[in-house]
Amino acid sequence: MFLRRGDRVIREAMMAKSLQNIFFALEPLLRKVVQEEVEKGVIHGLRLFQRYKNVLILFLRFYDHQDASFSNLDSFPLRSNSMHLEAAPEASSLKLVFKTQLSLPIFTGSKIECLENNPLELAIVDSDTGQPLASPLPWPVRVEVVVLDGDFPGGDQSEWSSADFQRNIVKERTGKRPLLTGEVNVTMRDVSAVISDLSFTDNSSWIRSRQFRIGARIVAAAGSQNEQRIKEAMTVPFVVKDHRGELYRKHYPPALGDEVWRLERIGKDGAFHRKLSAANIHTVQEFLKLLIVEPHSLRDILGVGMSDRVWEATVAHAKTCPVGGKLYLYQGSQCSLLLNCICEPVGIVHGHTTLTLQELSQGQRTYVRHLAKEAYQNWDRLEEANDQFNQRVLPQYVEMQQSGVESLAWYSVDQGIAVDYPFEDYEIVDSALSGFG
Repeated sequence: MFLRRGDRVIREAMMAKSLQNIFFALEPLLRKVVQEEVEKGVIHGLRLFQRYKNVLILFLRFYDHQDASFSNLDSFPLRSNSMHLEAAPEASSLKLVFKTQLSLPIFTGSKIECLENNPLELAIVDSDTGQPLASPLPWPVRVEVVVLDGDFPGGDQSEWSSADFQRNIVKERTGKRPLLTGEVNVTMRDVSAVISDLSFTDNSSWIRSRQFRIGARIVAAAGSQNEQRIKEAMTVPFVVKDHRGELYRKHYPPALGDEVWRLERIGKDGAFHRKLSAANIHTVQEFLKLLIVEPHSLRDILGVGMSDRVWEATVAHAKTCPVGGKLYLYQGSQCSLLLNCICEPVGIVHGHTTLTLQELSQGQRTYVRHLAKEAYQNWDRLEEANDQFNQRVLPQYVEMQQSGVESLAWYSVDQGIAVDYPFEDYEIVDSALSGFG
């Protein structure tokens, strides 16, 4: 019995020793797991603190209730000596942005503008949502506009530090004027600022990327080193060309009064330009008028030296020209024809009735094409249509254009048959005109 009791004591002692050994073996692992989880929680808290620190500063300064314990929030300990944690990277919850894209190309000495010839505009937005701030800034901030290397930030990177931004600022070449002139320093009083005067003094061909970006950054005021960074803004990369190239610049879209060489594939003083000038076609409007009434004649003027592909590119560019809403009236022998400023028929006036092109039969449309050719040849005799015609015809014409339906004048026509028929033979009878008087 004594031996059995001794065996039990020995077994219990051995089991306790084994458990103690297991605990000793597991202790480093358990410590590591606990430490990792604590570190994750602390890092997450530090990131949140850094992100919303600027909001707290704005709040305190705005109400002028700063306490000494909050006046230097960056002194808050970001390192745990016991766990040797590194501070989380500074997160930026706000950023500067250019609100619209640049109007390209850009030439030296020319004003830099956005699309539709509007000035550049900067705004402060939320980094996550892209939405502008709901309330104005509590005090004005100064914004500096700079030139950046077109290769920055490189690849698909969307994040960079203030130091990276600073390193990629491009300065003027030795002996040259400042690369960017005009409003390079603006004051943002709300959440946006307009830059109405900005231009380059040098082209971008001398740097490796051969492209620039325009950047903008908030300039910290004296004594405000502890404010959180607002991420810098930058445009897409672009080429800056010498101003001499602007003399030959194409217009997008072209204007009616533009010289015809402003169209794509027609070089100034080139062969096509000389041929058009010899045919008294000097402007985009004159080009479009002949394209409407006699496209084959226009094609013959340009000759075989212009390939079909080049012809299509030139015509496509010309068709982007805004023609406006002004209408003209040509008095024919049987009826009056309503045309726009490029000799494109939009309707007819027969007696006291105005008809749109959609209301005409195919035979009547053939006669209208013939009238359009007469109007082209007698352009000086056209009268400006009054408002009653505009109100009746123009809305339907605009609707047809917006729906993608080409007007009948763009289609090829056998002009040889049109002149053989008087207007009365085209089945315009009282029943067809009823309801339009």
